[in-house]
Amino acid sequence: MTRLVLATRNHHKVEEMREILADVCTQLDLEIVGLDEFPDAPDVVEDGVTFETNAVLKAQSAAEATGLPALADDSGLAVDVLGGAPGIFSARWSGRKGAGADRANLELLLAQLDDVRDEHRGAAFVCAAALVLPDGRSAVEVGRFPGKVAREPRGTGGFGYDPIFVPDGQPDASLERTLAEYSPAEKNGVSHRHVAFRALVPRLRELLRP
Repeated sequence: MTRLVLATRNHHKVEEMREILADVCTQLDLEIVGLDEFPDAPDVVEDGVTFETNAVLKAQSAAEATGLPALADDSGLAVDVLGGAPGIFSARWSGRKGAGADRANLELLLAQLDDVRDEHRGAAFVCAAALVLPDGRSAVEVGRFPGKVAREPRGTGGFGYDPIFVPDGQPDASLERTLAEYSPAEKNGVSHRHVAFRALVPRLRELLRP
């Protein structure tokens, strides 16, 4: 079995990726692990100005530190009326780090959109997915998941901005759910990470096939 390291110490993302790529992992005999198994792996300064650049930076660092093929993503929420912000700054929008950062980011964004009418609250989750091999070969794909920003948090699932993101395409507008009200299986079947990493699957098969 080949280990494939996901460049994150967030166990939610590791579990999410295992579900999204379950069929590929079975077919190619892959095991996805997180950076928590490699305590000496350095943290990466995400100083790129695009999701794609930051995803590749993280995957390159993980591949170099572990000697394993590495996956990484850089993702965030792009709000139309804010010109695509928070964008690449989504995880640090409030300036807070560690425990409570997700809630602080979410509350700041809601405050900034407080006076914005419902029809102007369009947004999309964006994800760049990167694969980098120890020999330097790489691939990157981008996925978008459109929706809108709710007026208050709902749901207990997911993380980050999930409690205020209402995906497009729900059949009953009166019963629209936030992403935090989706089951893990529902979310992993439609999310921006799903779109981006499934787009990356052909390159995974090409570059990792024994």
